[in-house]
Amino acid sequence: MTKPDPPDSAGQDQDLGLIGHLIELRSRLLRSVVAVVAVFLVLLPFAQRLYSWLAAPLLSRLPAGSHLIAIDVSSPFFVPVKLCFFTALMLAMPVVIYQLWAFVAPGLYRHEKRLAMPLLVSASGLFYLGCAFAYFLVLPMVFRFLTSVTPTGVSMMTDIGHYLDFVGSTFIAFGACFEVPVAVVILVSLGWVTPAQLKNFRSYAIVANFAIAAVIAPPDAVSMFLLALPMCLLYEAGMLAAKLAIRTAPTAAQQ
Repeated sequence: MTKPDPPDSAGQDQDLGLIGHLIELRSRLLRSVVAVVAVFLVLLPFAQRLYSWLAAPLLSRLPAGSHLIAIDVSSPFFVPVKLCFFTALMLAMPVVIYQLWAFVAPGLYRHEKRLAMPLLVSASGLFYLGCAFAYFLVLPMVFRFLTSVTPTGVSMMTDIGHYLDFVGSTFIAFGACFEVPVAVVILVSLGWVTPAQLKNFRSYAIVANFAIAAVIAPPDAVSMFLLALPMCLLYEAGMLAAKLAIRTAPTAAQQ
């Protein structure tokens, strides 16, 4: 005759399960950190060249004889290194997202996995698309506008650290706002809104997009409009993607 388990055996099993999850989480986070550091070390020898590439949209539109300046003594070294770190973080983001996905995936249902993976891939791609949109279209137009309105007798010479902060905030703003379709699909999938409600809220969404753009975009009208207009288009794309997700969700849930 076997002896019954002690009363606290269930609690011990739960503790062991929690410890196992914490160990796995630590392993996933460590792999993410290793990926970021590895990309950072690869980019570090090209730090100066990387900053020159980042500064190209402004340098190409400055008047002859104008250039960027370094106010702090250590800026010529630390600012390019800082840029390398943020670039490494962006480039390694798919690895970080995959590690987080691998950690939470065992607890998801099959239909949730089928929806989550496309959303994660789409979120990464849209963020990169937003950054590319900002670099190749928005920043040249913004700098062309800013240099054209510079008062006579004023030399436009920006500090390299301030320039990095300006461009970095622009990348983050456009990358985040390009996630509108993903946010719309998630809201519909959770049942918080329906495609019909999204269609009825279109006019309010347009106003909200311009309000958000006015808050998070760089302080000029050009950036605001160039951020708000894609958000409105991405809202429409999100509605179409949400309708498609609703059509495929029952079939996926039954499998």
